[in-house]
Amino acid sequence: MTTMISTIDDPSAPHPKRGSRLAAWARLLLGTPLNAGLTALFAVILIWSVPGLVRWAVLDAAFSPQNPEACRTATGACWGFVAAKSGQILFGIYPPAERWRPLLVCVIILVLLVASVWPRLWGRRLVLAWAAALALVILLMLGGTFGLASVPTSSWGGLPVTLILTVVAIGIAFPLSIALALARRSRMPAVRLLSTVAIETIRGLPLLSLLFVASIMLPLFLPDSLLPDKFVRALVALTVFAAAYLAEVVRGGLQAIPKGQYEAAEALGLSYWQRQRLIILPQALRIVIPALANTIIVMIKNTSLVLVVGLFDLISSGKAALADPDWPSPAAETFLFIGAIYFALAFGFARFADFLERRAKVAH
Repeated sequence: MTTMISTIDDPSAPHPKRGSRLAAWARLLLGTPLNAGLTALFAVILIWSVPGLVRWAVLDAAFSPQNPEACRTATGACWGFVAAKSGQILFGIYPPAERWRPLLVCVIILVLLVASVWPRLWGRRLVLAWAAALALVILLMLGGTFGLASVPTSSWGGLPVTLILTVVAIGIAFPLSIALALARRSRMPAVRLLSTVAIETIRGLPLLSLLFVASIMLPLFLPDSLLPDKFVRALVALTVFAAAYLAEVVRGGLQAIPKGQYEAAEALGLSYWQRQRLIILPQALRIVIPALANTIIVMIKNTSLVLVVGLFDLISSGKAALADPDWPSPAAETFLFIGAIYFALAFGFARFADFLERRAKVAH
């Protein structure tokens, strides 16, 4: 391969025959015959599907949000429905007159997520900014103070619910997972046993069962005065579930650290927590960035399961919007819109994880 490339790129090299050069370029671009066949198959699929997709999504589509009749007569997509119902899809059954509040909440969370990508902003100030922002988010969503109308969590829905559940659940689960992973590797048998039982019990249960326990079973055992809100119960279930899975990811990173690192840290006279904070955990987390990112992306999508316990996430809001009899219920367009939002969240975090990997390699 080196000889072939140097022959193609080096003008001083003897020129082979035209057929040989074409064959060399073909091998360079297409690789093996199997790869060439798969490339040709993919090209055929694109040529066959893309024109029809463009015709359905653009050329024959209806875009007017004020004309439901245009959707009924259109042979393509009904994007007018998505435009007309975007408020309900994004914010659920939140009172229409107060939807500026969940919109502001989404902006606050997304801005902080973008700010968290910049390493120069990492530190105590960013943590304090997140704490203040989450307090403001709860204040805006609940209302009842500063002249804001009170809106119970049962009326929350759509994108704010997805973002709040994701950010808060992962934000609490991550440090909890580190504690569980360290406890499972503890030299104290009781601590190790309790951590192992907790992790294996939670990992052995589907997330749906935890949500059902939190939403349906818990009210049977607690009086109403001690019963947390349904939104809080779902948040706790998601947090516990995420912590158990993240704990095993972190434990894998801890086990990958060579024993000499532990011995060197002890030789320096550092305490247990100093060893973990300064030497062991930074290396372990660097190793498991891909696995951590994968688990967190799964948790972003798992927030859609809260619909089974009566919370209006994006999917629930989309289903509710489709029930409008004035429109022809274009389910494909609605769920494509919702899928694009989930894809943007997951893809954005995946790119952030790639950045962390590249930064860790440079630092290493």
